[in-house]
Amino acid sequence: MVKLASRLSYGTGILDWQERINTTRMREERATKLREVMKKNGVAACLLEREDNIRYATGLPGDAFMPGLRYCLFFAEDKPVLWEHAGRYERRDEWPWVKPENWRIARCWLGGVCGAEATAETAKLFASEIVQELRKRGLQGEKLGVTALDGPSLRALGELGVQTFDAQSLLFEARKVKTQDEINCLKMITAITDRAWCKLYEAMKPGMRDMDLTAIGYQAMIEAGAEIGGVVPFFSGPSTFERGLAMTDRIIQPGDIVYGDITNFGYMGYKTCLYRTFIVGRKPNQKEKDLYKRLLDNQNAIIEAIKPGATTADAAKHFKPAGTWGYDDEDRVFTIEIGHGIGLFLYEPPIINRLWSLKHPQTFEVGNVMAIESRDGEPGLGVRLEDMIVVTEKGAELLSRFPRDEIIAAGEIG
Repeated sequence: MVKLASRLSYGTGILDWQERINTTRMREERATKLREVMKKNGVAACLLEREDNIRYATGLPGDAFMPGLRYCLFFAEDKPVLWEHAGRYERRDEWPWVKPENWRIARCWLGGVCGAEATAETAKLFASEIVQELRKRGLQGEKLGVTALDGPSLRALGELGVQTFDAQSLLFEARKVKTQDEINCLKMITAITDRAWCKLYEAMKPGMRDMDLTAIGYQAMIEAGAEIGGVVPFFSGPSTFERGLAMTDRIIQPGDIVYGDITNFGYMGYKTCLYRTFIVGRKPNQKEKDLYKRLLDNQNAIIEAIKPGATTADAAKHFKPAGTWGYDDEDRVFTIEIGHGIGLFLYEPPIINRLWSLKHPQTFEVGNVMAIESRDGEPGLGVRLEDMIVVTEKGAELLSRFPRDEIIAAGEIG
């Protein structure tokens, strides 16, 4: 039987009379974990792009609307150096935990829109400043770990003799086990999501459109303290088995199955990913109940297999093979029947699916936080469920407390 995780005793605000999420401790513990992983792997420096990587290493969120706007040199034995883009660089005094001498203005070519010559010229300046920082620390001969750099970046560094390698696996190694403050951030975003489900349940009724529910869910998340940037896709009626385009203007009719996914909203950067299934205008019939019961039993079996020392292969065997649906390739259910670690990025290790886990298992550890996503049904009639769990010494525990044990009847008529 799946169990619920302990609840938080506080809300999203800051108080002087109660210990809540300790952001300073969280920043320092994350940086320490990353440095330990780098030292274990003999890596002296990493050049980080991607907002989740920079935020994990430094505590600084940023703007993700264009790659290359900001980047960070993170060292195993020194304080990080940050390159920030226009505007944010001028407000750098708002982040006092980064030393004043460790700020730089970023060099960005906006994906090459400036033309080949300007791109090459700016990339050369970018690379020369990186090399200068490495030389200051006697690291110019060391291999440089990089994440999410584009072609011009890598070419410019290579022309200056810098050998690079993909270091994203090091970031994921540091991040796969969450600290207590990180777990509490994930509990908070889950509580915010539960509030949004309640608002959606209260509003859901025949005659609404899928996009109306998206708007209600988005507003509820932001009002409760979630960071802007997530999505609330809803699917209804014949669109509920094979996941197609979401946020459409389809009108929900009496008796339609409706499911939604509140995903990628963050609290202090930590993401949510949760599905729930509703039926609108009436109670579910026996066939619908049976489909959902099969889904729930399968989902519970996956969750009960998640415990310290077990592997993703132990859990993945409870996912239905793609052939169950008449598919010839497990990629056809990729991201539909999956368990994934979740944190500052929507997909972190460990990963559970039949595509990888049976051949390349990963071991569960205390402190893993995951989203487990399953579906069942038939063409034109689908049910879905996604839970977020934390791995404890006693096994996996559910973070969300919004009902999940049956299809939720909403907006009943008569």
